[in-house]
This record gives sequence, C-alpha cells and structure tokens, in this order.
Amino acid sequence: MTNEEIQPDTKDWTWVLSQRCPECGFTATDVDGPAIAGTVRDLSPRWVSALHRADARDRPDPTTWSTLEYGAHVRDVMRIFGARLDLLLSQDDPLFENWDQDATAIADRYDLQDPQVVAVELTEAADSTADLFDSVSGDQWGRSGRRSNGSQFTVLTLGQYFLHDVVHHLHDVHA
Repeated sequence: MTNEEIQPDTKDWTWVLSQRCPECGFTATDVDGPAIAGTVRDLSPRWVSALHRADARDRPDPTTWSTLEYGAHVRDVMRIFGARLDLLLSQDDPLFENWDQDATAIADRYDLQDPQVVAVELTEAADSTADLFDSVSGDQWGRSGRRSNGSQFTVLTLGQYFLHDVVHHLHDVHA
C-alpha cells in the first residue's frame, strides 16, 4: 500500500480553537498555556507505546494511515510547531512557512520508516517542543503570528491547536 491512496486533508482545523472536537473530544479552551508542555510530555509515551505495537505498520484500510504513518506525522508536527513557536518568540508577527503534510508523508515515505526510530524521534521532538513551551512566560503567551491563509495565532492558541493534532491522532490510532 502506498501513501497515494490517502486523500489529502484539506480542512481548516482552526475551528477547534473555539469548539470541542466531536471526534476526539479535545477542547482547546480547557488547556491553559503553562499546561501545554506537561501535556506534550504526558502524551509522548502513549505514542511510543503505539509505535511499538506489532501492527504499527498496518493500515486499517487502504485510505487510512497506519499508526506508523500517524506517528511520523506527529513527529513532524512536533518539529514544525516547535519551529513556529520559536518564530513567535523571536520575531514580531511572523508568517509561518507553508507545510503540506500530505506531500511530506509521500516524499518522506512515512509508510516505510522504522516505527522504533520514529518513536525515538517523536520523543526527542516532543521534549524539545515541550522545553520551548516551558520557556514561555507572562506577555509572551499573547505574541502573535499568522499562516499564509490569514489564520492568526498567539503562542497560546498555537499551543492549543498543536495539542489537538497530537490528541486527535492518538484517537485515530486508538492509543
């Protein structure tokens, strides 16, 4: 099976910042900024455990990513959002570089990566991103930036949006 069978996700998920996700149950407004780092660290072992399952490479059906593919995606989400957080903390009103998650999955062959390596890389990226969120204080939570489509984020809403991705995909892989 190849990534080409997966339909690209074209939804704008920013709505999760104002309403509960009906699929995974995540409510962004329930997460206070200083809790983001600890939550990332708490979720990381669940990903490691899922990536160590014997069936981590198996897709539940041809149009749904395997646990491995979701894990590689979440590893990259950790990296991307860590870099975006760094921009928010170091620049005024940064514009985030576009990231095509579906093109990355195909180009980097998420389906052929080693689940144990992905688990280690995901943990490293989670620790790094959590450390950066731990460094945020006071007025920094309100620093803002934007995506090319015009979506505005503060440090707080970026963290909440980011956590939804991590939680939602744990739900996707039943972990």
